[in-house]
Amino acid sequence: MVSSREEISTLNPDEQVVHMAFRPSNKDIFELVEACPKIEVVQLPQSYKRKISRSVEMFLEMRRIQFIEGDIWGHRKDMAEYYSMPYSMIEKIKKMKVEGKDTEAIGEKVSKESTLNPEIVAYMVNKGVHA
Repeated sequence: MVSSREEISTLNPDEQVVHMAFRPSNKDIFELVEACPKIEVVQLPQSYKRKISRSVEMFLEMRRIQFIEGDIWGHRKDMAEYYSMPYSMIEKIKKMKVEGKDTEAIGEKVSKESTLNPEIVAYMVNKGVHA
């Protein structure tokens, strides 16, 4: 979770998923991709995502970086820099995968029971959820 543009330069270059809790400029997105070359997902709150330019969206598409909307409700960055999914939720996802549920169904079910949105759950399912 990134709360300000000043934090971008301090990110671990191996980060793959970043939630931006501030309204980033085009420059901030470019700096994020440069600071984290392995990034696969950029998540923004809905109100911020709507303000992002089409050129940034195209840049992320060309880099094969998913650009999704969502909030991380109830997470306190002053207590933990990362959001951790409860083990019980990970086990539920694994069970649904074994049962043959499709990614969309898993995303919908898990999002109703957690603070995560269906798109980020789908990413985790496709990437291979692990504890």
